[in-house]
Amino acid sequence: MSDEALIKAEKDYSSTLDKEFPEIAGLDFDSALERLLTLEKKTRQASDLASSKRVLEKIVEVCHKTSNWKVLNEQVQLLSKKHGQLKQATAHLIQSVMKVLDALPDEETKIATIENIRTVTEGKIFVEVERARVTRTLSKIKEARGDIDTAADILGELQVETYGSMDQREKTEFILEQVELYIKKGDFTQAQIISRKILPKYFNNEKVHDLKLRYYALMIKIALHDSEYLEVCQHYRAVYDTPRVEKDETKWKEALENIVFFIVLSPYDNLQSDLIYRIENDPKLQSLPVHLELVKNFTANELMRWPKVEEIYGSALRSTWVFDKSPQGQKRWEDLRVRVIEHNIRVVSKYYTRIRMNRLTSLLDLSEKETEEFLAKLVTQGTIYARINRPERVVTFAKPKDSNDVLNEWSHNIATLLKHVETIGHMITKDEMMSGIKNKTK
Repeated sequence: MSDEALIKAEKDYSSTLDKEFPEIAGLDFDSALERLLTLEKKTRQASDLASSKRVLEKIVEVCHKTSNWKVLNEQVQLLSKKHGQLKQATAHLIQSVMKVLDALPDEETKIATIENIRTVTEGKIFVEVERARVTRTLSKIKEARGDIDTAADILGELQVETYGSMDQREKTEFILEQVELYIKKGDFTQAQIISRKILPKYFNNEKVHDLKLRYYALMIKIALHDSEYLEVCQHYRAVYDTPRVEKDETKWKEALENIVFFIVLSPYDNLQSDLIYRIENDPKLQSLPVHLELVKNFTANELMRWPKVEEIYGSALRSTWVFDKSPQGQKRWEDLRVRVIEHNIRVVSKYYTRIRMNRLTSLLDLSEKETEEFLAKLVTQGTIYARINRPERVVTFAKPKDSNDVLNEWSHNIATLLKHVETIGHMITKDEMMSGIKNKTK
């Protein structure tokens, strides 16, 4: 398109068009179209871009006024394929048709016109943005009709991230709509793949924080579908740190509540442990006493009896959408029970080197079979070390030391002992010297 700007028109038809257009306005449709097509040929052959644009726009206008939509679609097909047709002229023709889309008499005609534009623009980079926009309109029509699968497939075929002529904000909006449609379709895998086309650092600009909130709302849905609670927590933290959310007490409280819920639901690891302590130290958490107490229970090295947790927090938690009576809410409630049990096992492993199985089951409020299952799971994950002596019904949490560990520990202890002996020797010598000085003085 930049090369076309350098092409010099062989003849300027501006004055001719100024004279012809008023005359054409008084003609019937067929005669007017014939005159316009003749002018289009002359301006195209003369490479008069400005005049070509005016003629093409006039053709669209005449078809629009007389509601000859079928003829308009035929002419768009023909004119875009004309030999010597300038790219900018074709782009202007497509843009002119797009302006009258809302004036189409019915939805079927609109769909036919959009499909025609999509056919004409297919594979042409200079009209990729126009193609994307009409495809988006077609997708919305399909979605409004309830055909989510087709809407997702139509919009999902666009690779807008590669469009150099499209504004970054518009690209982001397209990708967010693609993700949203795939979520509605139930294809969370594809939604996750497409969402990775958006870099979160783009949302550092406060002007696009409305898109940031839309993005994280969709990411939360994807993470919830896969029960990735730690990711959900981090997404809510991103929402919580958004200035427009921080200014609204209702919104930041809601975000902070969800942060607490999903951090305690997250499986224990180094990242979860670090994050839960950061959340506990958030001064705003003081305004949510129930949530603060819940976090403190998970950070303290103390046992939490599940019946007590259910009694104290049950009514408050079950009234939220996270732990409601729905199948998903019930699953999260069961997952909370699992996290409480896992926390208790970690606490027991810190205080006991050996414990009898009946005592452990009593502390955990579990059956012996459930206790063994939870122990096996945590050992497999590498969270704790434990061995069960079935004949003696004893669980050992102390990890046995190999010969190298024993030798290293003995060597360290001997070195520490000799250091203490040397220090004591120096102190005795110092006292003897001080005592000698005092005797001489006397």
